[in-house]
Amino acid sequence: MPTNSISASKRGGALLAVLWLAAALGAIAFSVAATVRGETERAATAVDSLKCHYLATGAVDRAILYMLWGSAHRNPDGSPRYWAQGMPRLYLRFPTGDVVVEIIPAAAKLNLNAASEEDLFRLLVVLGAGPERARLIARAIVDWRTPAPGGLPTLFDRLYLARTPSFRARHASFEETEEVLLVEGMTPELFYGSYERGEDGRLRRRSGFRDCVSVYGSAGRLDINSADPALLASLGLDPGVVASIVERRRLRPFLSMAELEPLRQFGGPGAQRLGIGGLSIYTLRATARLRRDDGTLSDLRRSVAATVKFLGPGFDEPYHVLRWHDNEPADLSEWP
Repeated sequence: MPTNSISASKRGGALLAVLWLAAALGAIAFSVAATVRGETERAATAVDSLKCHYLATGAVDRAILYMLWGSAHRNPDGSPRYWAQGMPRLYLRFPTGDVVVEIIPAAAKLNLNAASEEDLFRLLVVLGAGPERARLIARAIVDWRTPAPGGLPTLFDRLYLARTPSFRARHASFEETEEVLLVEGMTPELFYGSYERGEDGRLRRRSGFRDCVSVYGSAGRLDINSADPALLASLGLDPGVVASIVERRRLRPFLSMAELEPLRQFGGPGAQRLGIGGLSIYTLRATARLRRDDGTLSDLRRSVAATVKFLGPGFDEPYHVLRWHDNEPADLSEWP
């Protein structure tokens, strides 16, 4: 073979090797760049999430202060400057972002230890449980909180003892709402709620059992401004009445019993169980959004919640935080 041909062949092979090496190095560089970019964005999101968390936490503290000040301070037009009984939300603006604080009185939920079996049954049916499952769960809840006759195992105890690990019902009052997850028939989806797609194609949260009951809940009237629509429906209110209540309180909360009088007259027996506010325990759920450099709000949201008991005069501290939730689901479809 001529020398020129051999040299040309070697040069061609060397060029091909260089091209393959350049392509490999390019692929590696692209992969590294993509990884660095992804990690940078993930770190930025984590930082924004942490900022959102502290923003929401600070908003809870401010909301507690506003509630302590109450309606004693008024604007020139007579409206409350900070907060008044019946106000379901506070809209707070900070230099770094905006926060919506939902103020949910304990009276917005059924008392888990006092609700009747029929109340529990109707609520579970509204939440999506079939009649048979709803009846089973309602009876299991009543069995859990009721002393066992003679201390002997009940029918539900036998079911629990057959599980792995086995246990018996407490046969005493529920100490935490989450205990309901142990009763026969209850599922996480039914307890926590789920998501369903609305007519506009967007996912919307469907209420769970925990949104409607509480160990601190009301054994009497339920707060009309904060009670979950599913709970209102379980009282026997017509769907149209429930929709009108939700729409009315979205525009303006009910602030006096006089405003409820027409509803109590024509809404049926369920309407007689509605009131405004009540009890001394509230859950404050704050949802924060950061403000971008251009003044718009970020799509990132973070929610925290605190269950607070206001103690009133005569105590060393004006309030006591009973429970704190670092990650609390919130459905604020309509941000102000």
